[in-house]
Amino acid sequence: MRSTMLRLRRKTHRRTRLGLAAAAALVLAAPTALYAAAGGAEARTAVQASVTINGATQYQRIIGFGASEAFKQAETVMYAPSAVQQQVLSLLYSPTRGAGLTILRNEISADPDITIEPKAPRSPIAPPTYVPLSAVDQDQGQLWFAKQIKADYGVTNVFADAWSAPAFMKNNHSQINGGALCGVPGATCTSGDWRQAYANYLAQYAKDYAAAGVPLSYVGPENEANYGPGYDSMIMSPAQTANFMEFLGPTLLRSGLPTKPECCATEGWDLAQQYAAAIEADAVANRFTALFTSHGYTAPPDSPLSGWTKPVWETEWSTYQRWDPAWDDGYPASGFSWAQNIYTGLTAASLNAFLYWWGSTTPSENGDNEGLIEIKGKAVATSGRLWAFANYSRFVRPGAVRIGTSTADQSLELTAFRNQNGSVAVVVLNTARTEQTTTLSLRQVHGLRATPYLTNGSHDVAAQPAVAVRNNRFTSMLPPRSLVTYVIPASP
Repeated sequence: MRSTMLRLRRKTHRRTRLGLAAAAALVLAAPTALYAAAGGAEARTAVQASVTINGATQYQRIIGFGASEAFKQAETVMYAPSAVQQQVLSLLYSPTRGAGLTILRNEISADPDITIEPKAPRSPIAPPTYVPLSAVDQDQGQLWFAKQIKADYGVTNVFADAWSAPAFMKNNHSQINGGALCGVPGATCTSGDWRQAYANYLAQYAKDYAAAGVPLSYVGPENEANYGPGYDSMIMSPAQTANFMEFLGPTLLRSGLPTKPECCATEGWDLAQQYAAAIEADAVANRFTALFTSHGYTAPPDSPLSGWTKPVWETEWSTYQRWDPAWDDGYPASGFSWAQNIYTGLTAASLNAFLYWWGSTTPSENGDNEGLIEIKGKAVATSGRLWAFANYSRFVRPGAVRIGTSTADQSLELTAFRNQNGSVAVVVLNTARTEQTTTLSLRQVHGLRATPYLTNGSHDVAAQPAVAVRNNRFTSMLPPRSLVTYVIPASP
């Protein structure tokens, strides 16, 4: 299977990077404890910390957090029992019971009879005949999935990447094992130049989704185009990619759709800079490329893209060891590790969106950590990764702006965001193995109370008693190795 090959290939080529008992009552005159200390030296020694939140300092706008259901993961959910369907959708997209994700990434497959595979003509002079999305397979279940999260949770930000052009448009005559698009510099084919036909192909996918009531936000032409494994893949150099964007941009513009071009779904941040620079150097490609996308495998998102001034999303990343649902066990798949990945991406790389690879998967598919949740027959298992995402995505909603934060305590990884409704979310990861008595001072942030939501080995985004804000500050106790989001509603 393609997913098995995908896993084996990525295992060798990609780098990856204790909870206590329940909440104490609100005591306005003293620090609010988020848990009752239950023994152990690290739980008995409190450390004092000060944090400042400055609403006058603004950084990037956040578009959201998400995942994919590509390679038939959506189809698995579509054919699952109704109770499993509802649980999966709720855990991933509910802003009150689950992670509150707001973005879905689709795979535009080049497989026959799965998506809009055209009937192969002899040359690009005779345009392909497109087969509409089937009412049976629903584009591998992706169209069905997109409709469900739109109807149930109001999620409308769906975008799509192609892993490969159709086989007859490539110089290796195959949808797998790499090969380049015929017509880009260095890829001459006897069948002719297929650049415009491929742009039309991607635009047709967007048209089909719009006609089905799910307009796509973006469409991208490639996925990790630096290598060609034995599943849908296409090798395109940075220069070849920029050249093709000259065709995709005008084609989508002429379509009249709201869908915009994005690029390049690179394998990691080490490759991202090369592709971004190639697009910047091409005036036409740069004009039309509205968004840059990259993954976190070969190098994590830990720095801004030099010279790039448009939005940047991290759109795929996971690990491949055995299934690990733990919050904090020292492994790269733990929830704690992913809380750190999200923090670094938002602060060091100034990401506008952060996505995991699969939202849901099954043990028979892989049995590893490519999903935030795992479907086991009629049961659904969650992971610490899911709740790490939830501490951000539930409370940092689309359109929020990251605002200034500062602290001298290097054990606190700190971000803050002002939502469009005026509320502020302060996300604090305590990396220390001691509890932290933390005073948060607010500048240009006005509110009467702060409600903490705690995630650690014993709590999954659990609401704690509200803390009163007095004289623009409040004090709270952070458990060791915990992630806490403070939500401060806007003052009336």
